[in-house]
Amino acid sequence: MRIGLYPGTFDPLTLGHGDIIRRSFALVDRLVIGVAINRDKGPLFTLEERVEIIRSTFEGMGRDAGCEVIVHPFENLLIDCAHDVGASLIIRGLRAVSDFEYEFQMVGMNRALRADIETVFLMAEAQHQAIASRLVKEIARLGGDVSRFVTPEVEDALRRKFAP
Repeated sequence: MRIGLYPGTFDPLTLGHGDIIRRSFALVDRLVIGVAINRDKGPLFTLEERVEIIRSTFEGMGRDAGCEVIVHPFENLLIDCAHDVGASLIIRGLRAVSDFEYEFQMVGMNRALRADIETVFLMAEAQHQAIASRLVKEIARLGGDVSRFVTPEVEDALRRKFAP
């Protein structure tokens, strides 16, 4: 069984994340979506909210595509999380060259720690390359329309978070 790990904070989950997740179904038999517990980032959504949004959005979709989807919160090193869930593959999405520079360093460190776990990069589709969770939160906070960047469920959750 080929197991892949797609990690992120998913705060909030965007259509860009969804694009990478859906395309990952073709690469693995089991996709573990690792939801990072990153206290330093001060997430808008709680861990439970992020996990539930991902689970409700992708578990059935993965099943329909012949891929088991597991949502797994983690707070340890990414490479250790990959080992813990039995992943032989870490899946990362790239939007721009600046993403690649950071990811290139991470791959080098991860390979030094565990050479048996590969990293695969998927380029975001053109219509999703500008989407960043940080920007989506800013637009929503200022009352802008985020419907082109997130699912209706996430849009509603953002609206509730920023309601007066």
